[in-house]
Amino acid sequence: MKNLLLLLLLAAGAPARAQTAPAPLPAPVIRPRGIVLMDTTTARAIAISGTVRDDRGQPLPGATVLIKGTQRGASTDAQGHYLLLVPRAARATLVFSSVGYATQQRRVGKDVVINVVIKPDAQALQEVVVDYGAPSRGYVAGSAAPALQGRASGLMITHAPAPLPYYRPARPEAGAGDTYAHVAENAFQAVQKEPLSTFALDVDNASYANVRRFLTEGQLPPADAVRVEEMLNYFHYDYPAPPPASPDPVRISTELAVCPWNPAHQLARIGIRARSVETSALPPANLVFLVDVSGSMQGPDRLGLVQAGLRLLVRQLRPQDRVALVAYAGAAGLVLPPTPGNQPEAILGAIDRLEAGGSTAGGAGLRLAYATARQYFQKDGNNRVILATDGDFNVGESSDAAMEQLIVNERESGVFLTVLGCGRGNLRDARMETLADKGNGNYAYLDNLAEAQRVLVAQFGGTLFTVAKDVKLQVEFNPARVAHYRLVGYENRLLAAEDFNNDRKDAGELGAGHTVTALYELVPTGAPQPLVDKLKYQPAPAPPVTMQQFITNDVLTVKLRYKQPQGANSQLLVQVLNGTAAPVAQASADFRFAAAVAQFGLLLRQSPQAGAATWAATAALAAGARGPDADGYRAELVRLVGLAQGLGGAGALGVR
Repeated sequence: MKNLLLLLLLAAGAPARAQTAPAPLPAPVIRPRGIVLMDTTTARAIAISGTVRDDRGQPLPGATVLIKGTQRGASTDAQGHYLLLVPRAARATLVFSSVGYATQQRRVGKDVVINVVIKPDAQALQEVVVDYGAPSRGYVAGSAAPALQGRASGLMITHAPAPLPYYRPARPEAGAGDTYAHVAENAFQAVQKEPLSTFALDVDNASYANVRRFLTEGQLPPADAVRVEEMLNYFHYDYPAPPPASPDPVRISTELAVCPWNPAHQLARIGIRARSVETSALPPANLVFLVDVSGSMQGPDRLGLVQAGLRLLVRQLRPQDRVALVAYAGAAGLVLPPTPGNQPEAILGAIDRLEAGGSTAGGAGLRLAYATARQYFQKDGNNRVILATDGDFNVGESSDAAMEQLIVNERESGVFLTVLGCGRGNLRDARMETLADKGNGNYAYLDNLAEAQRVLVAQFGGTLFTVAKDVKLQVEFNPARVAHYRLVGYENRLLAAEDFNNDRKDAGELGAGHTVTALYELVPTGAPQPLVDKLKYQPAPAPPVTMQQFITNDVLTVKLRYKQPQGANSQLLVQVLNGTAAPVAQASADFRFAAAVAQFGLLLRQSPQAGAATWAATAALAAGARGPDADGYRAELVRLVGLAQGLGGAGALGVR
């Protein structure tokens, strides 16, 4: 009996001796309910990012990056990128591994970007059998080579006695758990009945980054996740800028060409460009970081990504800028009072101390953030709340209507709003878009650290400094030239005709250097294929046009209204589009690329208005209009079209 007890004690104690006892956590320094803030004097977590490639220079998706001696790690995305928060980074070592490749270790030290190349392992280039969880095992069929023995992160690799049928595990529906506002595509309007088209400008570009996330993960996005105007406005176009001496911070340009997806129609492009402002010339910034640290924000692609992005932003601050940090979970708390930009360590320390856990009192967090911004309001400065969240509010105001009313009340203070969305599976995209639209702000989705760098660093002025607010367009069509028209996108930004002259009507905001694009598909008057045949039993209508309309050759007239950032009265700009439609091949590169982006969006939405569009034609049109493309964003779109084409065929992964 004693021997049996001894054996049991030894068996129970073996695992304990085989594991290293975890280091005690540092004591919390501030702890509002639901928020855990760690003392960074002993455990500063540094965001380490990089790319894992194979020996041919190709990105390696699905590679594992682990902190040596721990179970903490990350996997690379479809482009080989990874992001990992590493405590005590100076002494940490990262272990890079992937099935079929030799493991590599790298000491972190002072590096924050670690790119590695891992080479194939000669002994690993054999059949690999993947175990998706004990006790059942599955085998990859189709090879007679001996199986690799050993283990990899999340995998069990064993000998396969014989090839067995392989069944691909079911994939979740694309966007399952996320919420998107329904988009009912704009229909064609008859110019005789509806000569005016009115809408608010939209500089949000969250939809494109979210679409990219779906495609790189091997799924076509849900149709309602695709907002064509946000895909268009993700890209910068070389539109004419306002002259330096002009009192207006924006300028209109227009272009007309044959519609690429329906050659019987024409495509009118309206471009808006805001004045650029050098970062050094921007007014002082009064920023409040409002960070959701609820339980739904756990994970490196959520709170970890937000922390890494905000760290990048802190490095752009000037001494005259001030930053405060508010965190919210079950309750809201002021983590960092307004702090000058020349004290980056204090700001970075507050960001690093955030940890996720608890419910989500979004309304309380918003009220505290706006109150903090108002308390330190800069009359001639840039006053803004930067909200980082997945939008999953469940304490206090949680309905879209309640949150919208809260934002409408708060925006009257003159404080603008930037919303940074993140996460998946419970992404409340519709709510975050509403908050940005109603809060005089913009909405971006962070799918990786590169996107955070683009939004918060490369486009620092455009994202965070408004040069014109309540910007809206009204287009009048000449019935002598246009029988029907259709606005491509902007379905959730439409306004009544009378809203254009109503200065109390909220509209969109333009940041420094922003470009905005709107496309109209036009059916020319007298087209050989009219949308509606002539009526047989109705009296012939009176001639709809005057001789003057024929003489002027106007296609349409664009009117734009805007207000200064702290102004109450709008200013009016007018631009006329005339002339004939050029062949697509003779249109500007910006026109052709914008048309390709719109066509891509129509295909992703499986739109009945896509006409003769194909994936191949879209890729060719975009590739031929890339231009200089210094940042590679246009080349990326071409690659995404190729991914979508592969996913759209028979047997494609993912569910629409």
